Amino acid sequence: MSESHPTRIIAVTNQKGGVGKTTTTINLGAALAEKGKKVLLLDLDPQGNASTGLGIDASSRDLTTYDLLLDGVPLADVVTRTNVKGLDIAPATTDLSSTDVELVTNEKRVFLLKDALMTPDLAKYDHVLIDCPPSLNLLTINALVAATTVLVPLQAEFFALEGLSQLMLTIREVRQTANPALRIEGVVLTMFDQRNNLSRQVEEDARQTLGELVYETKIPRNVRLSEAPSFGMPVITYDPTSKGSIAYLDLAAEMLARQLTPA
Repeated sequence: MSESHPTRIIAVTNQKGGVGKTTTTINLGAALAEKGKKVLLLDLDPQGNASTGLGIDASSRDLTTYDLLLDGVPLADVVTRTNVKGLDIAPATTDLSSTDVELVTNEKRVFLLKDALMTPDLAKYDHVLIDCPPSLNLLTINALVAATTVLVPLQAEFFALEGLSQLMLTIREVRQTANPALRIEGVVLTMFDQRNNLSRQVEEDARQTLGELVYETKIPRNVRLSEAPSFGMPVITYDPTSKGSIAYLDLAAEMLARQLTPA
């Protein structure tokens, strides 16, 4: 990695659960790897679904993002390879659920992830994708402080945009206090059903409100996307020809094209 192409750290977050956040993190990571990028997925969700969805058995998660944050274990010791060429993961377990309580007296508590990523080992990756928990807790704040950009999965459903306001406020606060360079990578519509009037209305509202932040690529409702995690693989491996697989490859291509365009 040359200095002119620094590692891009992307926090994938939406405090609303069930919007396709982990699905997006896994499959976008796999799609970027498919396009020749070296990708690290950081599982920062105590549920550990991204780890499970990439085939990392719970019993084999000896060192996790908990150890990275709380015990100062080096990133290289936590990272493990996945079955997807070019995609590594720092896995998570339920141990992470206690971090808010354990760190309440730590003065550097919002900088722990940023500090942990200040390592030469990060330079071998083009992209780091952080799967955040579905809440604006200390783990999510750590991700926002460490990140270059924020990617927001937005489910095409009623009240979808209302939930964004608190996240945008939090991003603004992080910019003002700890990470002035943080910006929005984009907003991706998930669970989209072209036949559904509500999906189309949410898309229209999102584009009117957020403009070019909203990706052209939309992630459809897709059975294969739902099935793939139970087999411990991204949909691109599970069913490369499925609509879900094609959509995430398109999203990766659109993201890379945007990153080549000067802001």
